[in-house]
Amino acid sequence: MADAGVHTATAADLAEIVRIHRETWRLAYADLLPSEVLDTLDTDDAWSSAIQLGAVLKATEGEWTVGFVVASKAPDDEVAKADGSLPRDAATTALLSVLVEPRWGRRGHGTRLVAEAVRRLGETGATRGIAWVPEADKASRNFYERLGWTGDGTVRTLDAAGRPLREIRVSGPLSVRLGD
Repeated sequence: MADAGVHTATAADLAEIVRIHRETWRLAYADLLPSEVLDTLDTDDAWSSAIQLGAVLKATEGEWTVGFVVASKAPDDEVAKADGSLPRDAATTALLSVLVEPRWGRRGHGTRLVAEAVRRLGETGATRGIAWVPEADKASRNFYERLGWTGDGTVRTLDAAGRPLREIRVSGPLSVRLGD
């Protein structure tokens, strides 16, 4: 494998981050989301804001950007229990979303992204992480399980242009051990 690394994404990475998001979701979620939802993934505004805040890290292999993670403090509505109450650690819970292009998968990029994200989050006082994963996305669920994250019993159903998308929330410690 060529040199692999994790770096803070910059404005110069915006187009590639958007492309990876769009193309990976179109491939991975074609059976879960209607095409009209997948076709709206081309917007740059949300990504631009996240990059400006320093919340996006990119994975590289050689000269190629191969994936990214968005990691920041979890908003209260994302960390709330099913009854709407906040857990004791709500103020120190982080929200992560990791995505690696399938053609670059199974090479350690996702784990490296999460390891660097949780290292940085730990420096800010974060103690636990959460992520939302489509229930039918077994690959992503398996990835988080290998990190020691499990479903915490909270589910949500999103309206994806009239098609329900059920997501589970996974949760786990902010510690990731990289393999040798």
